[in-house]
Amino acid sequence: MSSRTNPGNFAFLILLWAVLLTVPLWIAPVGGYVDLASRVLVIGLAAMATNLLVGHSGVMAFGHAAYFGLGAYATGLVIKHLVPSTPVGFLAGVVVGTAGGALVGYLLAKLRGIYFALATIAFGQVFYFIAFRWNAVTGGDNGLTFQRLAIDLGFANIDLTSSVVYYYFVLAVFAVCAVLMAILLRSPFGHTLLAMRENERRAKFLSIPVNRHLWIAYTLSCFFVAAAGALYGMLNNFVSPHDLHWTQSGDFVLMAVMGGMRSFWGPLLGAAIFVIAQDSLSSITDNWMFYIGVIFVLVVLFLPRGIAGLMQRKTS
Repeated sequence: MSSRTNPGNFAFLILLWAVLLTVPLWIAPVGGYVDLASRVLVIGLAAMATNLLVGHSGVMAFGHAAYFGLGAYATGLVIKHLVPSTPVGFLAGVVVGTAGGALVGYLLAKLRGIYFALATIAFGQVFYFIAFRWNAVTGGDNGLTFQRLAIDLGFANIDLTSSVVYYYFVLAVFAVCAVLMAILLRSPFGHTLLAMRENERRAKFLSIPVNRHLWIAYTLSCFFVAAAGALYGMLNNFVSPHDLHWTQSGDFVLMAVMGGMRSFWGPLLGAAIFVIAQDSLSSITDNWMFYIGVIFVLVVLFLPRGIAGLMQRKTS
């Protein structure tokens, strides 16, 4: 983010948004499909939200799938049982996921290092087992099925049941979240997070309330990952306990590492590689995770700053 005025970075942004805006026009000829592009954006947003803590705040969090799943479940339950409205369901998912993150983050704010990481896994698994066991509400292992609905604006109808229309809805939400994250990281609060990452002891010496800032950062990170979860539930019209499992959280961290933890857009690149590789390889072999693991090991060994770090070196 510090090199945001670099002409190479500006050219990358232009190219990135040109690609994202035109996806429905070219994805089918290259062997993809629109829902795959929507999944890349949704999972990419979740990876960027996780990286807000892992890469920019310097704490390891392996429980973000809990708030991702909370957002998805809350959205599905509201649309199916309470208010048949996509905007209301989406907002409910964001609120519930953020509230869960705020509560857990308050309890974790004093922990550091391996204790913080293990506690995030523990709390995440609590939510997972609740979803797995509460059959009457969540459907248990069978999951929850629902249907995203069109948005009636009175003067127009946005048919979100269409894959193309839903892709642009996801892209709009992704763009808003990306702008908010960029503003956050460039704000004084964002700079305090970087100070905490580089040297927490010195940040405390400068009278920065480290625990409070970590709690706020955790809550904001959960806000963005809950938004991704709500979108993911509506993308599949389905949510299952697997969406809350700690392995899903590990995938978010893996994407951030592959793309570049110190980069703003790196997690999106990592998510694109992960999701596309998963979609392609899973149709060929049941051992697709082995090949993704090989990619991850190669990136860690030869590109310690991730793929985004390699691109930044070439444009600097």
